[in-house]
Amino acid sequence: MLHIILYAIVPIFVVMALGYFSGKKGAFSGADAKILNKVVLNYALPAALFVSIIKANRAMLSADIKLTVISFTVLLACFFMVYYVFRLYKSNTKGDAAVSALISGSPTIGFLGFAVLEPIFGSSAAVGLVIAIVSIEVNALGIPIGLCLLNSGNAQAAALNGGKKPSAWAPVVNALKQPVAWAPILAVILVLCGVKWPSYLDPSFTLLAGANASVAVFAAGITLSSVKISINGQVWMGTFLKLIIMPLAILVVGLLAHMEPTNLKMLVVCAALPPAFSGIIIASRYNTYVATGTSSLAVSTLIFMATCPMWIWITDKALQMFG
Repeated sequence: MLHIILYAIVPIFVVMALGYFSGKKGAFSGADAKILNKVVLNYALPAALFVSIIKANRAMLSADIKLTVISFTVLLACFFMVYYVFRLYKSNTKGDAAVSALISGSPTIGFLGFAVLEPIFGSSAAVGLVIAIVSIEVNALGIPIGLCLLNSGNAQAAALNGGKKPSAWAPVVNALKQPVAWAPILAVILVLCGVKWPSYLDPSFTLLAGANASVAVFAAGITLSSVKISINGQVWMGTFLKLIIMPLAILVVGLLAHMEPTNLKMLVVCAALPPAFSGIIIASRYNTYVATGTSSLAVSTLIFMATCPMWIWITDKALQMFG
């Protein structure tokens, strides 16, 4: 656990703190954070998602159907649960709830998946399989759905302010135009078609993808410095849904379905990861739910240092009792 904290969690806070203090000192502004987020959202993150998924194959996706079905079903259900819970808040718009789902309804598998799972479970093919499956669910389904809901909410808001009545398909089309949405979908299609990714293309994509985590976390720190941090009920609700309810749902369903113990343990850890950084990037890009969303990310990432070992212990005990 000390290794996980030092090598996976502490670097996040160091880079985020650097961005925060750079913003406070005036070296960067909130406008600069939006420019950095645009680079990440349009180039670095799509490249990272595409490369992480394209290296999978049909055999990996079909190797454990139970793992794939439970991952997709439970995580997607949690995504919509977060969306509808935050729609209950009268102060939230549809766009606010969509950003909440993108943040607290998805684990940050692309940023921290390997960094957290490999120190615990080793560098095995099984680890890569679990991370690939969760990445596909989060990035090829969650992000496009979230963008559709966000664009739909923005279109409805524009119509209420005297704009033209939005088309039912406009949010879907607008979402699919975004590289962060179509890149992972394209990767999944290529994998299902059996297209083999040539290794000589890796360096170009990997160099671009390498800017993903560091720039996104740094920009999150700048955003923190430019907005008023508000620790309110919505922040605690998002943290609770992400760090408690999501891994609990995976654990319960996995036990009922008699999942292979190691796969279940890895999937629970994936579900217990902090909120998706991509949600903050999207929030900043669309200027929607930025302050509360960023506050929720900061609080959840801090509490994750305690909940991660807790869920590993709980899963071990549950497998001993019911496995």
